[in-house]
Amino acid sequence: MPDEPAEAPETVEAVYRDLLARAPENKMEPRMEPMFRAMELLGEPQRAAPVIHLTGTNGKTSTARMIESVLRAYGLRTGRYTSPHLSSVTERISIDGAPVDRGTFVRIWNEILPVVQVVDAELEAAGENRLTYFEALTVLGFAVFADEPVDVVVLEVGLGGITDATNVADAAVSVVSPISLDHSDLLGDTVAEIAAEKAGIIKPGGFLVSAAQEPDAAQVLLDVARAVDAGFRFGGVDFGVESRSVAVGGQQVSVQGIAGRYPELTLPLHGGHQAENLALAVAALEAFFGGEKPLEFDLLQQGIAEVTAPGRLEVVRNAPTIVVDAAHNPAGIKATAGALQEAFGLEKLVLVVGVLQEKDALSMLTELYREFGDLVEDLCLTQSDSPRAIPAGELAQTALDAGWPEEDLFATESVPDAIEWAVGRAEATTAGEAGLGGGVLITGSITLVAEARELLGAPSAGAPGSGTPEAVAVPTAVDVFNDFGLELGDGLDEDEEDFDDIFDENDHDGDVDGGTQGPRGSRGPRADGGDNA
Repeated sequence: MPDEPAEAPETVEAVYRDLLARAPENKMEPRMEPMFRAMELLGEPQRAAPVIHLTGTNGKTSTARMIESVLRAYGLRTGRYTSPHLSSVTERISIDGAPVDRGTFVRIWNEILPVVQVVDAELEAAGENRLTYFEALTVLGFAVFADEPVDVVVLEVGLGGITDATNVADAAVSVVSPISLDHSDLLGDTVAEIAAEKAGIIKPGGFLVSAAQEPDAAQVLLDVARAVDAGFRFGGVDFGVESRSVAVGGQQVSVQGIAGRYPELTLPLHGGHQAENLALAVAALEAFFGGEKPLEFDLLQQGIAEVTAPGRLEVVRNAPTIVVDAAHNPAGIKATAGALQEAFGLEKLVLVVGVLQEKDALSMLTELYREFGDLVEDLCLTQSDSPRAIPAGELAQTALDAGWPEEDLFATESVPDAIEWAVGRAEATTAGEAGLGGGVLITGSITLVAEARELLGAPSAGAPGSGTPEAVAVPTAVDVFNDFGLELGDGLDEDEEDFDDIFDENDHDGDVDGGTQGPRGSRGPRADGGDNA
């Protein structure tokens, strides 16, 4: 006798429970047929509006938020699909910059549930797993955007690109943020292999906008773009950051785009990596609007000034300063360390770190040790309430392996206890030494940051930041192409040049840093000579 159909969920929480009962989003199914089948049954909602599709390792969500905010300044109705979320699953599906209405979220899920169940049944009949959490949520996202409807969709991949559930969309513009090693067990052991996965979002006749990449990754992206007859522009060659200045609440950034120059944009986010994200967003927007005319400066500035990035170098408390940042791999840790030291002026720092099991915890803790140097004297290892969190005790042992002195460490399974301990240590530092500013950084995973934000009463969405004219100039990030005689605006010949012609491995030893400044800490590399990145 067939099972009785389940009752339709009536709340966001009930829908979320149903989604969580599916295979989790970190269990990627390397398939696309079920997504195309669901889109077919729903009338192709992924084609209801043009798409700007983003992939990469770090910076995707921040870049997506910048793109979306400027599109809204242009008067366009936007749909943004990003992951993961901090407070509510509705954050992943945003309409005009705000999480989708809770009633709409539930209503659309119930409308598409019969189709989801049909696809589930077909998969199970074929001996396959039913739609995963991320696949089902992506179907819901496209259905919401078609129902609203929106004028443009800003779409972030979940993992990789070529077999990511979002890749049922045919992007007008494909955006690739900096690629580094992450999720190697699923995507590959080299940046070239990972780039090949992420290049899957480049569509025939579309347009590729890529951040500056390591040579092997850049070559893969270029080859794929040419193979599918897509236009392309690369950061560091065709566009990039000309200069930037630190300002209260953010920075001022001058950007050379692919169609125009935009001096002294006020960006209410911290760090050289966010300036690079801004340049990538500007180039993507130029490409979306045709690639030949500069953006309207006033509209661009209006949109950028309203950008928020919850959980990304976000101050959630003062006295002492508590900053949360969702860096979850070595490259993200390095960017966070540089931005924090540049923007906040803290003289002593207490770290609270939690890492998920699929991440390279040893390299992350090593990067923290190397980048922060003598700024940090106390490190608290903890674990979020995620079942994927590395136990605090195990993480403490990894910290020792990374070179952290045992006397600097404190481990607790309780995030509230971790925050209380860190605040106490920061307050003791500030009170004990006149003039020293102590602070706390909570980092290592989005789940830890989400829990800390909730405990500390942070708003569900970040408030807009604001820059000031009182800015202090800082050097731009290291340009991956500078050592090879290329400057902004030189461009890459679409018919003749390859990155293989530019990057001569016989003349340059080691990797070229493609997007962050060098180490600032004084602790130096690990004594055992282990891999620090």
